[in-house]
Amino acid sequence: MITSIHHIAIICSDYAKSKSFYTEVLGLKVVAEHYRAERKSYKLDLALRDQYVIEIFSFPDPPKRASRPEACGLRHLAFAVDDVETSAMELKKKGVVVEATRIDAFTGKKFAFFADPDDLPIEIYEA
Repeated sequence: MITSIHHIAIICSDYAKSKSFYTEVLGLKVVAEHYRAERKSYKLDLALRDQYVIEIFSFPDPPKRASRPEACGLRHLAFAVDDVETSAMELKKKGVVVEATRIDAFTGKKFAFFADPDDLPIEIYEA
């Protein structure tokens, strides 16, 4: 029935900041960008290595996330990386605050968290 994850949708509060963060800081590629006048909303389609993965939406005055990260709903977005420390260093060079590296107690793999412009928790996880 299900063959793969098609995409992840994120609603942002500041479209320009989020677009810059996901494209310039994280390096995702813009596939398509649309302004929907009837909704006063942008829709930005992003790809990672030519695979469509994320949709960024803007809406006027979206409600804030209830709490972080234990609110009901999406807990966090995770990206696989070859080396957590190297990736964290690259993010820090771009002004991103990255939490200390942790070790997954079940897999022994390294991971670390940072946040997008709306404080959505994002994880880098050593593949």
